[in-house]
Amino acid sequence: MCDTIKPLTDVMEMLLGENGCPWDKEQTHQSLRKNLLEETYEVIEAIDCDDMMHLKEELGDVLLQVVFHAALAEREGAFNLHDVVDAITEKMIRRHPHIFADVQAENAEAVLANWEEIKKKEKAGQPEAKSIMSQLPPALPALMKAEKVQQKAHRVGFEWENLTGSKEKIAESLAEFAETGDMEQIIGDLLFSVVNLARLTKVDPEQALNRSVQQFIKQFQVMEEKIMLDKRDFGKYTVEELTLLWNHSKAAAEKNE
Repeated sequence: MCDTIKPLTDVMEMLLGENGCPWDKEQTHQSLRKNLLEETYEVIEAIDCDDMMHLKEELGDVLLQVVFHAALAEREGAFNLHDVVDAITEKMIRRHPHIFADVQAENAEAVLANWEEIKKKEKAGQPEAKSIMSQLPPALPALMKAEKVQQKAHRVGFEWENLTGSKEKIAESLAEFAETGDMEQIIGDLLFSVVNLARLTKVDPEQALNRSVQQFIKQFQVMEEKIMLDKRDFGKYTVEELTLLWNHSKAAAEKNE
């Protein structure tokens, strides 16, 4: 292993060794699952905050998870960290023939098209998937899964010709609120349609929603500060008073952006 990562692999070897840490030695791939997920979200938070020092720290935590899983797998006789590095290196070279071979790809769309064709060739000889949707990781968050599903459908030509169709589908889902029916299904259809509109307009739905959530939090906190200054209980305000406070907090939050 290269000198850069060897100190970390040495530490992990000690932690899992005979005189190592009792907690570390009890861990399994399954028990570490949530840790990897949490660390990944913390990396995303650092990226969203444009905090390079925090990003450096959180990338280290994710790297630790990779090293930890590889060390456990090595003890099981499945693979080791060398195998992980070799496999991803070979894959990146294989999936980028426009860099490492003589295939032409003049833009990102062409790169993605090549990527999908290469993936098909890699799976040649393997049991054929019953559906193009069968390769979706089941643990994906719903917004991301919706976007992945729509991307797969797009690649086989199942797509609106323009934004009009997507907007009409949203309007159709909204109209269903006036009818009796399965509200969970209606809201699910509406969210799915909104994700589709986001994809067509090249907006990341996860980032868009997170941005709106953060804006709501900021505005709500401004409103809370005003309520604390007034020394009144939250529940004592009327809907009209809260609406007025909300509008003032929204203006104040926008001014501070």
